[in-house]
Amino acid sequence: MFNYILKGFFVTSVRRKVVTRFDYLLRLYTSCVAIWVLYSAIFSRLDILATSIIYLCLILVPSFLYIGGSSRSDAKIPSVIDWCLAFTAFISAIYFISEIENISTRISLLNELSPLEYFFSSLIVFLSLEITRRAIGAVLLTIILAFITYNLFGHYFKGILGHGVITTSHFLDINVFTTDGLFGIPIRVAATYAFLFVLFGTFFEKSGGSNFFFNVSKRLAGKTRGAPAKISVLSSALFGTMSGSPTSDVVATGSITIPLMKKFKYPAGMAGGIEVAASTGGSLLPPVMGSAAFIMSEFTEIPYLSIVSVALFPALVYYLSLLIQVHFRSPVSNSISVYAEDAFRVINIYDFLYLMPLIGLIFMLVLGFSPTMVAAISTCLIWLISLIHPKSKVSLLKTIDVLSLATLRMIPVTAACASAGLVIGGITMTGLAAKFSNIAFAIGGDSQLVICIFAALVTIILGLGMPTPSAYILSAVLVAPTLVEIVDLPLINVHLFLFYFAVLSAMTPPVAVAAYAASAISESNPFALAILALKLSAAAFILPFSFISMPSLLHSLDTLIVVVDALFLISSCVFISVAFSVEAKKDYFYILKVILGSISLVLILPQFAFKGLFLLAGWALLVLIVRLQKV
Repeated sequence: MFNYILKGFFVTSVRRKVVTRFDYLLRLYTSCVAIWVLYSAIFSRLDILATSIIYLCLILVPSFLYIGGSSRSDAKIPSVIDWCLAFTAFISAIYFISEIENISTRISLLNELSPLEYFFSSLIVFLSLEITRRAIGAVLLTIILAFITYNLFGHYFKGILGHGVITTSHFLDINVFTTDGLFGIPIRVAATYAFLFVLFGTFFEKSGGSNFFFNVSKRLAGKTRGAPAKISVLSSALFGTMSGSPTSDVVATGSITIPLMKKFKYPAGMAGGIEVAASTGGSLLPPVMGSAAFIMSEFTEIPYLSIVSVALFPALVYYLSLLIQVHFRSPVSNSISVYAEDAFRVINIYDFLYLMPLIGLIFMLVLGFSPTMVAAISTCLIWLISLIHPKSKVSLLKTIDVLSLATLRMIPVTAACASAGLVIGGITMTGLAAKFSNIAFAIGGDSQLVICIFAALVTIILGLGMPTPSAYILSAVLVAPTLVEIVDLPLINVHLFLFYFAVLSAMTPPVAVAAYAASAISESNPFALAILALKLSAAAFILPFSFISMPSLLHSLDTLIVVVDALFLISSCVFISVAFSVEAKKDYFYILKVILGSISLVLILPQFAFKGLFLLAGWALLVLIVRLQKV
């Protein structure tokens, strides 16, 4: 009963791929939204507020037609309520787009809201909350409503949580008519970087690029022990660099890799768990990083290239540790080559065209082009490749479908970003971030470790059932100021620390959204699958703490220190992976694994004099454990 209620709380509404009778017109409209975003990135000179207003208003209109009111809604025909909400969104769009100039020049809190401004600002907040409920689920809506309730009634609280009176007019003025709320940083990112990279990834996928990733993975791991599982890991990693979502990565790659693993006698739960761990890690990899890298750049004012540069190494260490676990968990009998599998076609010379936009993307970032321009040019390049590649199914006519699909994929991200913007506005008005510092110190005292553990738990809880961008935004606004300003930790280290736990919330029970997606494909228990995915991802919980204990990993100019700390980090992740994966029948074997796991934790401690000795002892113990496995 509890599981049924819990699942109902986190379930999203039905997603319509086709809207009967009006499908062609809606596909044309949504493709025009994508074209406008592309045009705005390359040619438009609109200010940021205007771009955010136009984007949110345009994308809200079809959202209620493509996402039903509940999971039991008709899969093809929108209800009367859906049409009414779409029409209301259309009227709202006309008002806000026509009033852009007045909104840009008005002075908030000085100019009182007119009755018309009050009505339409209330309306667009309601529409944003409703599409959040439909696209993301009740959990995010509940969190947002809790923040809104605190904003409006927090003056009744006594003590540290109390704040001054905030009227409804004040709340709407800040959240709708400034860049601190609904049309703030999250929507700005969704309307630029995030949309363009999703558009790039959609063209890449539909042109056959995802098949290219599968074939590359097959070539790299097709003849090794645990080849089906390693192919899953590598292909999910490669696809994750483009997809920006653990759940979509599971659906896209898992539909092939999970049945492949089951065919080679992997248990259903293990096949699903491997796919979840691999797909979730895809959000840690540049350049997209779950769309959060762009938001991080806006929040911190750290150049996007700097963020993805420092994020690459720990992400690769994560996949190294995952491959180690997969290797030792795979039976030797599964080392059969998968080259003969018909699911993978041979790589030919034309497939290397797919590398051109990826190489071009990296090259343009290094040259200093803005991420928006890089994404726009890369999208145009992959579109041209999709038209000329002999195996591509994208034609000039099919381009409309791809553009429309990219817009539809952005609806959940946009909903999450809009709602997160409301939280940012509320936290700004109430000063809740500063109050969080007092709570953190009341719990952790002077212990940096305890405060960081508390921050990690808060981030995971805030991220349950939510997309990576919204989970990161909430923690960045609420938790990051405490770690940066009070605990005095480096800015980029703090934000990557929180980002990692925002990503990990996608596979953390009891929600584990990515696990539910994988369980449907593997036909296994989602909770057991999520637990196994957590074990496979053990290194991911060590990595973010290394950003705090060994800050030189991300921004030190001393090469020797970076190399030494990198060696400790790699060794720590290898040790924890072996401790979680290697099995043997010896009675004392588990004691050896506990010792190895403990050594892995010691290696990320800051300024510990005997870490070198523990490092040598750990590698000696690892060799012993691996040899005992064969006995």
